[in-house]
Amino acid sequence: MIRIENVSKNYRGSNRPALADVSLEIEKGDFVFLVGASGSGKSSLLRLILREEIPSSGAVHVLGENLVGIPSRRIPFFRRKLGVVFQDFRLLPNKTVGQNVAFSMEVIGQSAGLIEAAVPEVLRLVGLDGKADRLPSELSGGEQQRVALARAIVNKPAILLADEPTGNLDPKTSEEIMALLDSINQTGTTVVMATHDSGIVNRYRKRVIELREGQIVRDEKSAGY
Repeated sequence: MIRIENVSKNYRGSNRPALADVSLEIEKGDFVFLVGASGSGKSSLLRLILREEIPSSGAVHVLGENLVGIPSRRIPFFRRKLGVVFQDFRLLPNKTVGQNVAFSMEVIGQSAGLIEAAVPEVLRLVGLDGKADRLPSELSGGEQQRVALARAIVNKPAILLADEPTGNLDPKTSEEIMALLDSINQTGTTVVMATHDSGIVNRYRKRVIELREGQIVRDEKSAGY
């Protein structure tokens, strides 16, 4: 599902590579925690999987696509198969909860009927039933992250990428978001999550890939932080 082969990534002005000869495979249905200090390469790895970046060398294959050689016109179609959740939510402030979730379906041309049916269903799934008409500013941080999660999964992506999704949340809310991510994974969605939260990693005991200075130093199943 995700295959990264001998990938290095250099940024102009940096003394060392963000990623250095990284290779890994992630299978369908995996739940992977990416851990490591700030600057270790976690976000660079996620950007490569999303095709926001291309490697300086090496190969990246995701969902059967060669992301180094993929034509530019195909990139938006490829990204339709992925959901993304960020630490800072990235909601549209002038759109309601329902409109934020619907927007991710509208941009890929889903029908009005399908959107009308799917949005309430996914809001129920993330515990926001009855809040479709609220604006993001009327919600708590945890509720905003639930909206971001609903938006990421409403198109039923094969892969969900989560970059520090609990980073701005209190422990109780973080646990609720993690429970949602775990339940989404149980339905077959592959989840790749970058995190600094050792408590979450230690509780959930998923596959852990640890990065240090752009290199994988540990890749263990059912592991802790």
